[in-house]
Amino acid sequence: MMVPWYLMAAYAYYKQDEPILTDAFFDAMGKTMLERWDDINHYHKHLITVDDLAAGTYLGDYPSIVKGALEEMLAQQKKIKKS
Repeated sequence: MMVPWYLMAAYAYYKQDEPILTDAFFDAMGKTMLERWDDINHYHKHLITVDDLAAGTYLGDYPSIVKGALEEMLAQQKKIKKS
């Protein structure tokens, strides 16, 4: 599940200006992904490069499912905060 979380966190940070993870956690996740890159299987893995992980960033294209999942998660968080 690191691939979708990495993409959602990057989208939240770079496109929405609403981080969902701390910088330290995002960087640690990128390092873990880099160490285990050959073992990771996910249908969006091709969007992330080893260079992205090494740099601790992602500025590529975001699939609509990533955008939708992030929007749903943020909506749920706002709903919980109102309760």
